[in-house]
Amino acid sequence: MSVLEGIEPKGVMYFFEKLSEIPRGSGNTAAAAEFCMSFARSRGLECHLDKAGNCIIIKEAAPGYEGAAPVIIQGHLDMVCEKEENALLDMSAEGLRLRVEGDKISAEGTTLGGDDGIAVAMALAILDDKTIPHPRLEVLLTADEEIGMIGAAKLDPSPLKGRRLLNIDSEEEGVFTVSCAGGNVTKCIIPVSREDFPGDSFEIKISGLKGGHSGVEIDKGRANADMLLGRVLRTLEKSGKMRVISVSGGLMDNAIPAAACAVVKLDGNPEGVLKECENIFAAEFAASDAEIKISASGIADPEYAPMTEEASHRVVSALCCMPDGIQRMSMNIPGLVQTSLNLGILKTSEEAVEASFCVRSSVSSEKDALTERLKLMTELLGGSCEIIGDYPPWEYLTDSPLRELMKKIYIEMYGSEPKIEAIHAGVECGILAGKLPGLECVSFGPNLSNIHTPSETMSIASVKRVWEFLLKVLAELRQ
Repeated sequence: MSVLEGIEPKGVMYFFEKLSEIPRGSGNTAAAAEFCMSFARSRGLECHLDKAGNCIIIKEAAPGYEGAAPVIIQGHLDMVCEKEENALLDMSAEGLRLRVEGDKISAEGTTLGGDDGIAVAMALAILDDKTIPHPRLEVLLTADEEIGMIGAAKLDPSPLKGRRLLNIDSEEEGVFTVSCAGGNVTKCIIPVSREDFPGDSFEIKISGLKGGHSGVEIDKGRANADMLLGRVLRTLEKSGKMRVISVSGGLMDNAIPAAACAVVKLDGNPEGVLKECENIFAAEFAASDAEIKISASGIADPEYAPMTEEASHRVVSALCCMPDGIQRMSMNIPGLVQTSLNLGILKTSEEAVEASFCVRSSVSSEKDALTERLKLMTELLGGSCEIIGDYPPWEYLTDSPLRELMKKIYIEMYGSEPKIEAIHAGVECGILAGKLPGLECVSFGPNLSNIHTPSETMSIASVKRVWEFLLKVLAELRQ
């Protein structure tokens, strides 16, 4: 029995429920893509599936709109698959179990996938309805957005003629996102050599930090556990003989590490130095990270031999001297972080230490300059850099007829102005703008709460309003 049957807008809810029956976590979107392609073929619509798993479905203009410029409706197929500890659902093979409580749609024990299943549902509902007025529609549904915007980066854009794009991938109704940072991952690789060294081995852990998203929450002043680890190691290095064995911290390059660990060999007990560091950090980060803890425990048999004195010092120097955090605030948009970087993943092999930085900027030249800074510092430390997934910023357009039209329609419909927002996080519009010169983009969407968590919900009333808004925008795009 359908859970969402009878809920308005019926077409949107029908396709959202159908999509929710298909496992579609990042890296597992082939079945969802085939569902969309089958939908298009059954309705005689032009459709394309590229090698990256991106779907493009094209519907020609409705009567009276033949002379209008095409419009792209865009969202992503994949969702973040998280579930409660006691949830038995296999999200790689089973569909979601939707439920409705008042105004909220959620999924039993798991993420809902409203981010970004609602975009897919709205796009399919428009394509399916023969009564909706619209210009030529080019529906672009990308793969693997949640794991680095891989689909957008590998997109074959050749079927797309449109240069106006409606991105339905925002989580707050009434907010129009019109600019975002570009970025890359700069992996700094520092080779190390090893030798025997007398002393006792200890594992030093830094924990209790809040962490967070390196784009959305970089402005909150939260401590980076990897960078604090460098300060601890430098204090130990100055206080006596110490050699680094390994350093590690962080799981994702776009997340501020909440914990980090070092294995060291030294002469003496480090507890006094560690307590001193803990007190210093507690004072410095009292407002943002009040629960910082530093602990040490003995290790009988470390995985590797200690680094040489020279290699150990180079690793400590890297963690102390590499930049991290906000580098520049925007002079044009109050409160916007313009340029930043985050040491997100730190790991050690027998031959090298790797430090992966997520570099972001809404100004291409500053992104490139910061990347060069990391490369030069790494070279001075005897290492090299690898640049991964570089994508351009989505720069703010001072002249955007699409944005102004959407703003006008919003005011008429809601009786108030939308919030026009630039964000420091990356969204697909930046990559797509680089592939489609002259592209105008606006990102918007209904109210979603607690995305990427099993507590995710989507507001039914908000979906209905945003759907009506979207239809009004399409109706007005006659030129």
